[in-house]
Amino acid sequence: MSKANSTETRQREEEDEQGSHGAAGEQLSTAPREERPDTGAGVPAMSVIGWVRWFWRQLTSMRVALILLFLLSLGAIPGSLIPQTSVDDMKVQAFKEQHTTLTPIYEALQLFDVYSSVWFSAIYILLFVSLIGCIVPRTGQFVGQLRSRPPGAPKRLTRLPAYTTWRTEAEPEEVRAAALAMLRGRRFRGHEVGDAVAAEKGYLREAGNLVFHIALIVMLIAFASGQLFKSEGGKLVVEGDGFSNTLTQYDDFKSGSLYDSDSLAPFSFVLDDFVGTYEKSGPQRGTPRTFEARVTYAEGADGAERKGVIKVNEPLVVDGTKVYLIAHGYAPVVTVRDGTGKVVSKSAVPLLPIDNNITSSGAIKVMDGYKDKNGKKTQLGFKAFFVPTFAGHGKGQMFSQFPALDFPVLALSAYQGSLGVDSGLAQNVYQLDTSKMKEFKDKDGELLKKLLMPGEKLDLPDGAGSITFDGVEEWASFQISQQPGNGWALGGAVAAIAGLAGSLFIQRRRVWVRAVRGADGVTVVEMAGLGRSESAKLPEELGDLSAALVTTAPVAPEKPDASAATDATNEAGSRPVHPAEAPAEGAEK
Repeated sequence: MSKANSTETRQREEEDEQGSHGAAGEQLSTAPREERPDTGAGVPAMSVIGWVRWFWRQLTSMRVALILLFLLSLGAIPGSLIPQTSVDDMKVQAFKEQHTTLTPIYEALQLFDVYSSVWFSAIYILLFVSLIGCIVPRTGQFVGQLRSRPPGAPKRLTRLPAYTTWRTEAEPEEVRAAALAMLRGRRFRGHEVGDAVAAEKGYLREAGNLVFHIALIVMLIAFASGQLFKSEGGKLVVEGDGFSNTLTQYDDFKSGSLYDSDSLAPFSFVLDDFVGTYEKSGPQRGTPRTFEARVTYAEGADGAERKGVIKVNEPLVVDGTKVYLIAHGYAPVVTVRDGTGKVVSKSAVPLLPIDNNITSSGAIKVMDGYKDKNGKKTQLGFKAFFVPTFAGHGKGQMFSQFPALDFPVLALSAYQGSLGVDSGLAQNVYQLDTSKMKEFKDKDGELLKKLLMPGEKLDLPDGAGSITFDGVEEWASFQISQQPGNGWALGGAVAAIAGLAGSLFIQRRRVWVRAVRGADGVTVVEMAGLGRSESAKLPEELGDLSAALVTTAPVAPEKPDASAATDATNEAGSRPVHPAEAPAEGAEK
C-alpha cells in the first residue's frame, strides 16, 4: 500500500513539475512549432496533399527564411563586383571585350543582369512568400494571446527559476488585492485566479518580432516597386544651357520594366553658374570646399521660375523627381573658321576629366559647314587635351597641377576627312575616330599640334582655316532620378531596427503571487517568476516586486513556539527570501 502511494506521489510530482513549466510557460512565444516526423519503422507514404503541406511548412519555417535571406545576400555580391547593364552599359561592353573567356559563362548565368535574373527573382519571391506564410499565423496567435489572460499559478511555485516567500499577518484577500494593484501599477496584465494572482509583462517582445518581419516585407515590396517603376537618366549641362525633362533631352536613360514614360514630371532648369573652390595648401590641397550648381528651375510648362542650389547629396526635388549633382568639368570655347575666314563653328566643347585635378581630354568635331581650299565639303576633327592649371613648358608632362582655372592651356592636334558620323552607327562624342581621316602636317611633316592659351589660335596649313581658343566655360553633370518606394524602404528599415531591438532587449515574463492561510492562522505569501528565456534580471525584478509588496503585507514577527512551522515555510526565518537565495529547482526543504 505504501509503495502504491509513493508511486502515485511521484507521478503527481512529475505531473506537477511538467505542468509548472508547461501550462505556466505556454504561449510565451508565437514561434511556430515544428512537427517532428514519426520515427517509427512503419511510416506511411504521404499523398500529394501531404507533400504540399510538408513543402509549405518547410518554406514558412524560420530556418528556410534565414537560408533564403542568406542566399539573397550572396546573390547581391556579383551584382556589386560585376558591371551591370542596368547601371552602365559601356562598362559591360568594355568588360566583355577584355574577358572573352568569362563572358559566355557570365551571360549564361545572367551575371550582367543580376537583379533581374531568373534565379535572383526566384530567391526574392520565395523569401517574400516565406515571410508572409510565417507572419500570418504568428499574428493570429499573438492577437489571441493579447485577448487571453495569463494562466493560473502552478501548484509548486518553488520549481520556478525565481522564487521568494514570507509570512504576514495580513489577510490573504488583502495580500492578493495589494499584489494585483501593485503589478498593474507596474504595467503588468494581471487577474486573480483562485488563491493566487497571475500577471504577465513584455508583450512588446513578440510585437517586435512581428514588426521586424512585417518591415522586411515592406522593404521587399519597396525595393521591387523601385526596380519596376524607376527611371534614371544623366545629362551634362554647360553654363548657360538648360534641360527639359523629356526623353529626347537625356544623354542616357534607363527605366524599370513597368515604367511609363508619360509619368515624367514636367519641369526644366538652366545652369546659371557652377561654383567650385578648392583647398590651396596643405595635405588636402585640391580638395573641393565649395561644390555647387546654381540653377533657375520651373515646374510644369508655365510654372514660375525659381532659384535653386544643387550640392553633392543635396538634390533639387521637383514633383517627386530628384536632380543630383554628380560631376563637374570644363568646356573650352573654340571658334573654327574656314580658309575664307568664315566662322563655321563656335561652341563650348565639354571635355572629360581623367584625374582629380581635372586634367581633361576629348574631341572637337566640325561636321557641317566646312569646305577645304578647293571648295569641297569635308569634316574637321581635333583631339583635345586640357589642363586648368598648367605647370609650364619644360616642367614634365602636361597634367594639371590644381583643379581651379589658374593657368588654363588647351593642346590640340588636327585632322580632316570623314568623322564617321554619317554611317548611322552610334559614336562616342568624347573620342575621335581617325580611321577615315588624314593628319594635318606641320612644316616638319609631323602631326600638326599646338598648346594654346585663351585668345591664341592654331592656323591650319595651306590656308585650310584656323581654330581659336576663346575661353573656358564650366559644365556640371546631373542625374535625374524618379524612384518610388524609397520612403517606404526607409520606413521599413527604421521599423525593422526598432522591432529587432524590441525582440532582443524586451523580456516576456510571468509573475504569480499566492497568498493562503497557514495551519497556524498566519498568511503565507509566495512569489515566483518565469521568463521566456533565462535572464539574470528576472530574480532582481522579483526581488523588487516582493519588496514593494512587503510594505502592504509586512513580514510577521517570528514566534518562538512556531519555529518549526516557520522553518518549514521559510528557511531564512520570517523575512522574505531573495530569489537568489531560493533553493535549486526541484530541491526539497
